[in-house]
Amino acid sequence: MLKKVESVSCEECHSRNNSLFKDLSDDHLCTISENKTCTKYKKGQVIFYEGTRPLGLFCVNEGKIKIYKDGSQGKEQIINFGKPGDFLGYRALLSEELYAASAMALEDAKICFVPKADFMKVFLEDHQFVKKLMKSVCHEMGILESKIINLAQKSVRERLATTLLLLKETYSMETSGSQMIDIALSREDLANIVGTATETVIRLLAEFKVEQLIATEGKKIIILNPKGLAKIADFYG
Repeated sequence: MLKKVESVSCEECHSRNNSLFKDLSDDHLCTISENKTCTKYKKGQVIFYEGTRPLGLFCVNEGKIKIYKDGSQGKEQIINFGKPGDFLGYRALLSEELYAASAMALEDAKICFVPKADFMKVFLEDHQFVKKLMKSVCHEMGILESKIINLAQKSVRERLATTLLLLKETYSMETSGSQMIDIALSREDLANIVGTATETVIRLLAEFKVEQLIATEGKKIIILNPKGLAKIADFYG
């Protein structure tokens, strides 16, 4: 059961500094703030489903989100993550297409929803916002292209090292001189990102621990040697 919560004004939102809404004019920020609704999602609740039509923009206020596609035999393929300040589903909204993937809360989250008409008003009137949005679209497409190349050309060991480094860049938290990936992914989720079997990921993580590249704390992974992982990932050649 979804729970509507009192909206925090965009002017006071702590996530806006990490959002494409950061530099909106006062008038446009007011348009967004006055018309949005905020909803709390429990861990595991779906925010939108692949194949449905977008009715507006989702913006992450709190929590972490996974973006995934359903594959054959119910197997997921995780293609991206959302964090506070991120927009969800905006490419489908702009292209007037159905969602190409689903979004689910990886932990308890608060998501703001901006109706399509209000979002498009800002989009059509603020040229700087359009430029930033298009730059973000191009950046995400570049990341997807890199993932496709990785799946095709890199070994599973290389892909896992690459994935851990990318997760570190997005969700790192300093801890005792090391960097913890502050997202509690199941080993199945990690396998779905890498594109391999869960058993293979478990075996490779054990190897990385023996090689003192990583440590684990429950489901969370601590990066001990990012340069060593980068070498495995073939970032330097």
